Amino acid sequence: MVMGNSLWHLVWQSDRMSQMVILLLLILSIICWTVFAYKVVLFRVKRRHITEALDQLSQTSDLNSLVTLASTFATTVPGYFLTKNLSYVKTLLQRRPDGKLTAADSELLQQHIYQTVDTVVANEEAYIPIVTTASVVSPLLGLFGTVWGLIHAFVNISERQSADIATVAPGIAEALITTLAGLMVAIPALALGNYLLKQVRDMEKLSMRLADRVSLILQMVLMP
Repeated sequence: MVMGNSLWHLVWQSDRMSQMVILLLLILSIICWTVFAYKVVLFRVKRRHITEALDQLSQTSDLNSLVTLASTFATTVPGYFLTKNLSYVKTLLQRRPDGKLTAADSELLQQHIYQTVDTVVANEEAYIPIVTTASVVSPLLGLFGTVWGLIHAFVNISERQSADIATVAPGIAEALITTLAGLMVAIPALALGNYLLKQVRDMEKLSMRLADRVSLILQMVLMP
C-alpha cells in the first residue's frame, strides 16, 4: 500500500512530459486489452460457425445442398466463403452448356477457393498489429521518459549545486517510473499479441479444412 502511494506520488510530482508519456502508455494498455477482448469473443463465435459448417458439409454431396448451406450460414465466415465460391462456380458454368467444368476451370476454381481463404485470414488479422506494435513501442516510450527524467534530474542538480542522495534520488525515481510503466504495458501486450496470432493460425487451419471439403464436393459434382 505504501509502495502504491509512493508510485502515485511520483507520478503526480513528475513534469508534464513524463506525465504525458505515462498517459500515452495507459491509453495503449487500454486499447490493447480492448482489442484482445473483442478479438477473443469474435474468434470464439467464428470458430463455432466454421465447426458447425464442417459438420454439415460432411453430410453434403450436391450443389443444391451447398447453396442451402450458404443461405443457412449467411453473414458468417462459412456463409461468406460458400457464397463467394458458389458465385464463381456460377460464372464458370455460364460458359459450359453441359454443366461440367474442364480441368482448366477446376484449376481456376481451386485458386479462387484458396484466395478466399487468404481473404478470410487477412480479415482475422485486423487490429492485431495494434497490439503487436504496442508491445514494441511501449518500452521505447518508457525509455524516452527515463532519458527525459534523467535530464530533468541533472538540471535540478545543476541548479541546486548539490549531488547528494536527497537531491538525486527523487529525480532518478521519477525517471525510472516511465520505464516501469513501459514494461507494464509491453509485457502483457507481447503475450496478448502472440495469443491472438495463434488464434489466427487456428482459424486458418479451420478455413483450409472448409476449403478442402468444398473443393472436393464441387469436383465430385461438376467434373466429368
